[in-house]
Amino acid sequence: MQIDERFKRFSKGSELIQSAKTEAVIYTRVSTKEQADNNASLNTQMKHCLKYAEEKGLDVIEFFGGTYESAKDDERKEFQKMLHYVKRKKTIGYVIVYSYDRFSRSGPSGAFISHELKQRGIKVVSITQSVDHSDPSGNFMEGIYHLFSEFDNQLRRDKSMTGMIEKLKQGYWPFMPPTGYTNTNQGKTADEHTLEINTHGKLLKKAFEWKANEDLSISEIAKRLNARGWNVESKRLSHFFMNPFYCGFIVSKMLPGEMIEGKHPPMITKSTFLKVHQNLEKYGGGYKIELESEELPMKQFIKCDCCGNSITGYLVRKKGLYYYKCNLKGCANNRSQKVLHKKFEELIKKFTFDKKLTPIFKKMFLHLLSQRTEVNEESKKGLQVELASLNKKLENAEERFVNNEIDQALYVKFRDKFRVKIHQIELELDNSQNQLSNLEIAVDNCLKIAIELPSLWRKANFSRKQRIQNAVFPEGIYYNRKNDDYRTTRINLLFSAIPYLTGLVEVYKNGDFDFLAKIPTWVVPLGPQIIKFYYINHIKHRFTMF
Repeated sequence: MQIDERFKRFSKGSELIQSAKTEAVIYTRVSTKEQADNNASLNTQMKHCLKYAEEKGLDVIEFFGGTYESAKDDERKEFQKMLHYVKRKKTIGYVIVYSYDRFSRSGPSGAFISHELKQRGIKVVSITQSVDHSDPSGNFMEGIYHLFSEFDNQLRRDKSMTGMIEKLKQGYWPFMPPTGYTNTNQGKTADEHTLEINTHGKLLKKAFEWKANEDLSISEIAKRLNARGWNVESKRLSHFFMNPFYCGFIVSKMLPGEMIEGKHPPMITKSTFLKVHQNLEKYGGGYKIELESEELPMKQFIKCDCCGNSITGYLVRKKGLYYYKCNLKGCANNRSQKVLHKKFEELIKKFTFDKKLTPIFKKMFLHLLSQRTEVNEESKKGLQVELASLNKKLENAEERFVNNEIDQALYVKFRDKFRVKIHQIELELDNSQNQLSNLEIAVDNCLKIAIELPSLWRKANFSRKQRIQNAVFPEGIYYNRKNDDYRTTRINLLFSAIPYLTGLVEVYKNGDFDFLAKIPTWVVPLGPQIIKFYYINHIKHRFTMF
């Protein structure tokens, strides 16, 4: 029965179906002030984004960014402004960025924001990373780009951290100088900096001496400093007294428990600093180095296998030990943090593989993703044949026009028709090539992350540990106290494939040639046929490399 068009607007979810939305915004950014001042990168991003919009027939109605913002900073003003704008304006269909790392470098949270916009009918498109948003594997690829952006950030951060730690150990201060010091030589590296005691530093020196020699109260010292023109709060003054930097030492969270002789000029003597703290200790003060406590990144991520509740954590202060526990009354699901962390590392170790298998895995996933995005050689050849035929027809039309076999009006009509079709096929072939190229980059990035997975989690801070956990197990994991082991529900497509393919190789190596018949039905996302195909074409003839 034909339904009246006027009733279609009452269908469920109709407000989300906005396929005709052609309005777009452009977001550009760089990471540093120097890049923004140079403006070359911003201009390049804008030029290519505008060209993309023109080619796709999109109407750009607003521009955001155009400045420097760290992609991992939660307070990105221009980014938040853009999000607020596109969510409020219902006609926006696209957010155009130069690449996904310009949009976000925070991994899963960037993918979450993109997914949230997609729910509103807004696609985040990268002009340098072609993704088919209409296909599940396209969304999978976009997630990979976001995840690798974060991975790349971590690698850069680790490299930068290594350099800073080295400078700290040599006695150089690579950060902003503390209050009382001015850096008079802004070199590129910490060993080129020159720290000098400024006006506030001279007053702060007096504050230390007043506390050491006269044992004045901090509030009285603050009053004296205020009378000399430096309006400083008592709380800040207490913080200054705790910092051994002023007597020539360097301490940092990057060097837990260590104190390094600094290259900077000390403001006070070491004996004065110790005397200040002898006086402070009378009132319960004094300088103490406290190591950071081990945190509980798997809170809420682990669920109790007995009752299904999320597991929380606590600290036994007398022992200095952390535990995870289920808070349901009567449930005895309680376990040491060290044990559960060790078990989790053992669990994610299953999702790594020998580097020798990288070529096999790469071809496997490229085949899987290309099948899903319909990027294959057969369709490409068909387009190439059609393109050659159209070029031949255009050439014939030109020849007939030159020979006066057809008039100008008819020639122009067919010429324009052929040119439009040729342009469309060339764009499609171009896009096909870009997709193949981007598929390969995405798979390479994923495999790099997988190889480093356990060490990445082990070295990561609290928030990064949680992101890695959620990337591998989107629905969390369950802990069974009786079996003292984890149970997983849903695993990310990429990671679920790795232990299975590794297992196939191991079984084959052990001489079980009938193992193909044992492929379980739960490997639906991969498809037993694809695994068989890659066993026959790749694993079999690569067996010699083991």
